[in-house]
Amino acid sequence: MPPTQGQIITVGVTGASGAVLAQKTLALLEEDPRVARIHLVVTETGQRLFAEELGLSSGDLKQLPSRLLGRPAAKIEVLPNKDVGASIASGSYDVDSMVIVPCSMGTLASIANGASDDLIARAADVMLKERRKLVLCIRDTPFNRIHLENMLRAEQAGALIMPAIPAFYHQPKTIDDLVTQYVCRVLAQIGLPQEKMYRWTGHSSSKEAKA
Repeated sequence: MPPTQGQIITVGVTGASGAVLAQKTLALLEEDPRVARIHLVVTETGQRLFAEELGLSSGDLKQLPSRLLGRPAAKIEVLPNKDVGASIASGSYDVDSMVIVPCSMGTLASIANGASDDLIARAADVMLKERRKLVLCIRDTPFNRIHLENMLRAEQAGALIMPAIPAFYHQPKTIDDLVTQYVCRVLAQIGLPQEKMYRWTGHSSSKEAKA
C-alpha cells in the first residue's frame, strides 16, 4: 500500500462494551505510515470500560495510549472529553476522519440530535457539518425504536453506522482474528485499507485467499 499524505484521525471511546476494538483500532492506526496524528477522546465510562475489560486502572490519561499498546505511542494525543474548546471541536481544524469505537447508545443519541454536550459529540457534529467521514461503531443489543431512529437520523446526516458485528467467513481461530477483521473493515471505510484484512475472492477460491 503506497503511503499518502499524513492523515489526522480522531478516535472516540465510550462506555459500550468492546474495549478490545478500541485497542486494536489504535494499534493499527499507530502502525500505519499513512497516519500522522491520532486524537484520542475517552469518556468517563470509556475509562471504566478499559478498567473492567482490559484491567487498565484509571490514572494519568496521557499515559493511556502507551498502556493500551504496551509500547510508546508516538502519534496518539489524548484530549479530555470535557474540553469542548479543543482543536477537534472546530471545523477550521483539519481532521480527515473520526471513528467512535465502541459507540454507546447515549453517544449515538447526542450525535443524532446535535447535542454537542461533550468533546466526542461536538467533534462528531463537526465531522457531519464539514462533510467528513464519521464512523459509529455502535455496540448494543437488542435495539429499541429510539436506537433505530437515532441510527437513521445519524446516517441521514452523513454518519456511517457500523455495528460491532463479527464475521465468520474468514474462519477465525481466535478472538483477535474476529477483532482484527472487524477493525480492518472499519479502517477501510475511512480510506485506510489494511493488509491484514481478509478479502473474500469468491466461493471456489476462498480457501486460497490470503489474510
